Amino acid sequence: MDNYISEREMVRQQWETTPYPELPPETSSKGDANNLYLHNLVTPFYLRNHQIIDTKEKLILDVGCGTGYTSLMLAEANPGAKIIGVDMSEKSLDLARQRSHYHGFENSEFYTLAAEELPSLNLQFDYINCDEVLYLLPDPVAGLKAMRSVLKPDGIIRANLHSSLQREFYFRAQKVFKMMGLMDEAPGELEVGLLREMMRSLKHNTYLRTIAWKPDFETNAEQVRVNFLMQGDKGFTVKELFAALEAADLEFVSMVNWRHWELMDLFQDPKNLPAFLAMSLPEVPLEERLHLFELLHPVHRLLDFWCAHPSQGQDYAPISEWSLQDWQQAQVYLHPQLKTVLVQEKLIDCVNSRRPFEISQLISLPALTPITIDSHIAACLLPLWEGPQPFMALVQRWQTVQPVNAITLEPVGVRTAFEEVKQFLGSLEIYLYILLELP
Repeated sequence: MDNYISEREMVRQQWETTPYPELPPETSSKGDANNLYLHNLVTPFYLRNHQIIDTKEKLILDVGCGTGYTSLMLAEANPGAKIIGVDMSEKSLDLARQRSHYHGFENSEFYTLAAEELPSLNLQFDYINCDEVLYLLPDPVAGLKAMRSVLKPDGIIRANLHSSLQREFYFRAQKVFKMMGLMDEAPGELEVGLLREMMRSLKHNTYLRTIAWKPDFETNAEQVRVNFLMQGDKGFTVKELFAALEAADLEFVSMVNWRHWELMDLFQDPKNLPAFLAMSLPEVPLEERLHLFELLHPVHRLLDFWCAHPSQGQDYAPISEWSLQDWQQAQVYLHPQLKTVLVQEKLIDCVNSRRPFEISQLISLPALTPITIDSHIAACLLPLWEGPQPFMALVQRWQTVQPVNAITLEPVGVRTAFEEVKQFLGSLEIYLYILLELP
């Protein structure tokens, strides 16, 4: 128990000495569409339930909020929600309060609290964000259990762990600097300077310097501390992640960057695999597929995931299994992070100039390659800036925009328009640019 307290205190001292992130209070994520997309509760809620949620009056918890940059992002991404931030560092929380006040988000509160002490808040949350924290806890399962205890039945947790495979060389470097005594206490300018001096002294072809040392580390002390001198830093595999969720009685929902964990994307021709792979891979459970991905291609620094209470998600059929009647009753929504005047203006400009609309330029995170929409198809999306639209209303709009077949000059019938709009919306729903809901 003494070791547990000591390790937690070392982590606290590091952030008290050098609050993180080192960004002035006026810094905001307002234009960061990718991060706002991920921090919007609409995104994971739809992934789990295929339903749209209104963020107004939702209660959101930011665990390990530091200087409040992520708390501000949560406020900006979830209009009308109340944000509660907790952190062990009072100095960090002072900066978080300044940041929130500077940007006019007064519906927020900040408390000095460890992650394991969340039940003392006596609150239940719709969404819990625990970013870059869980892998620093002496026992990540204890942190997950504490978050589960304050999570509403249909609530969702976003958390992450450092990948032991992707960061193997950083963990090896940390062992070196522990041997040198640079991590005996919260690292300051002296420790950062000694570390830089030691790394510069290595030959350029020394493996650790070649793999782990980046030019940015010569000037960015914060990056040196969080990569080489971070107290409590630990790595995990996907198998260990799922074991921790099971121990905490939580259910895996999705990887946060779910489109970047597709096992089949690692193969040159997924439709022409060796016979033994073609037969076995489709039957591999999700946990095994993710683990196989990280073994073959450990490019993700974080095992970044959403989880929730077991068996509380809504049953739904994927749109690939929808009946004709389902489509006829469906409502079509635009993801809230796309529903801005600026995006609307860009779309209108592409339609007027008959240029393709590259939607992945606006939110690139879920896309693996550029996603473009023909201008005449994009014109069908315009009503979504006014509000959700019935699927059949977009079918009728398509018939107006594209009244005849460009090859045969025959009128476009309802059935043809129906199938074309269905295919078009389905291709965007994969990336959650478009959300589809049944009554």
